[in-house]
Amino acid sequence: IERLSPEIETPFFFDKVGKVFPAQGQRKHRVALLAGCIANISFVRLHEATIRVLRLNGCEVAVPREQGCCGALQVHAGLRDLGRRQAKQNIAAFEHGAFDAIITNAAGCGSVIKEYPDLFEPGSEWHKRAAAFSSKVRDVSEFLAGIELNTNLGPLPITVTYQDSCHLLHGQKVRTQPRSLLAAIPQLDFRELPLTDICCGSAGVYNVEHIEMSMELLGDKMKMIDTTGAGTVVTANPGCMLQLRAGAEMFGGGPRVLPVVELLDESYRAAGHRGQ
Repeated sequence: IERLSPEIETPFFFDKVGKVFPAQGQRKHRVALLAGCIANISFVRLHEATIRVLRLNGCEVAVPREQGCCGALQVHAGLRDLGRRQAKQNIAAFEHGAFDAIITNAAGCGSVIKEYPDLFEPGSEWHKRAAAFSSKVRDVSEFLAGIELNTNLGPLPITVTYQDSCHLLHGQKVRTQPRSLLAAIPQLDFRELPLTDICCGSAGVYNVEHIEMSMELLGDKMKMIDTTGAGTVVTANPGCMLQLRAGAEMFGGGPRVLPVVELLDESYRAAGHRGQ
């Protein structure tokens, strides 16, 4: 369980909350980033890379101050009243910004905020407001694959495989978009992962509550990764990243594990972009 604990990344992201980051070059889109909760402490580099990549793709990026936790763990645990309160906070924080999209870089968060309308009585005011909010929610890979991508990407001569996060693939039905982004990176050798749509064993707090079954799933997943010969594994959910990083340590092989958007950020940097 200790291997599954996220590291603390400093400086924290809290000083970015409430700010607006201008597009680099012509502004084509105005988007908002869901900062979440633990990500502000443990996935700060992911947030920073997300903002850099979005800005390089013509996005003005706002991080609304009044937002909070998405409520995923609470909703999944059956604490729906608490989940409703968290949903109302986020809906109110984002709904008046005239955003083209609300961006999340965590598949678990994205899955639940796309389902906010299910928390409210159909026909009620909050159901309508939740529906308007959720209609704008996009995973960062989903959004980038749906716009005219800045293809000024630098070469990354590495071998990469992609693990589909359950909340992105099964929850949000997003499959091809992350792969299309990887295909845009010059010299990247992409190898499809066998049985990629099978869970890595993370599944929220499943890997703590059902540790033996979780580790069995993880062991099988690491064997599949090993067959690809990839030195880098990319995925789309922080929980999956923690699980796969633990697997790299426990089962050998030691592939690097990171989000798709961070690999895109590396490619842009390889092309000479140095956005803040």
